[in-house]
Amino acid sequence: MKSRWIVNLVLLALVAALGAFLYLQPKTVAEGPKVYEISSMKLADFNKVSIEFPAKAPVVFEKVDGNWRIIKPFDTRADNLSVQRILSIVAATTSEKFALGDPAQFGLDQPKLKLRLNDEEFLFGTINPVSGEQYVQYKNSVYLVQTTYSESAGIQIEEMMDKSPFKPGEKPKGFDFSRLEEWEDSRLQVDLTDGKWTTSVPNAKLTQNEMNEWFDEYWKHMSVASVERYTPDRRATYPSLEVKLEGGGKVHFDKMQESPEVILGRPDEGVKYHMPPDSGFTMLNPPVTLAK
Repeated sequence: MKSRWIVNLVLLALVAALGAFLYLQPKTVAEGPKVYEISSMKLADFNKVSIEFPAKAPVVFEKVDGNWRIIKPFDTRADNLSVQRILSIVAATTSEKFALGDPAQFGLDQPKLKLRLNDEEFLFGTINPVSGEQYVQYKNSVYLVQTTYSESAGIQIEEMMDKSPFKPGEKPKGFDFSRLEEWEDSRLQVDLTDGKWTTSVPNAKLTQNEMNEWFDEYWKHMSVASVERYTPDRRATYPSLEVKLEGGGKVHFDKMQESPEVILGRPDEGVKYHMPPDSGFTMLNPPVTLAK
């Protein structure tokens, strides 16, 4: 009995020692799936983007003076954020990477989309039916990525146009409304000089706070719902206005429509700006009271 008791004590001591050893061992974090970066490039590395879909005209962007422009199929300012979303493929990561092998197994023998960033080419293939992700080839490897990358490149080109009616650096400082119907008789002009609003109409009344609120809400933060191309028709005449700019210069806008939405056309840029009727109406009617 005594020897069995001693054996049990020895076994108990061994179990306790083993438990203490395991408890005091450094804890290792369980490794997750390996993450692959599609490329080591940065968004700022590029100044040209080309999007090619089968049976569609290519869309080409170029960076000019730090801002993106649509070069093909027409020339106009581009929405910088839209181009950044397209470029973001270079920073994509994934846990699935394959050797190219036979491109047909990934739908890359007939790509759904070819994306060229400068001289770098990304090919987009089929959608994986299990994960819902898309096969993308870069160099000799294939990756599975979210479909948002190809969707960003596939939106309508009008959605990629810059919605700001003003070029970078163009800052309004006054308005000539004299060729709009409601202001034709008074020939209304308003100007911001040294932080103070004035009007060209004798005895007209305006409040500085109201004018500042109108300017900030309806011109600095203009509400543009959508844009489209505008080819001016020389035979058509529209009511119009001119925006005076800091440093000199003016921007001409045609008021093409007032209802059910306001549409302003900028002939020199070849763009129409669609605006909600309430904000569009207010931006063309500053809070100026004319003497009766």
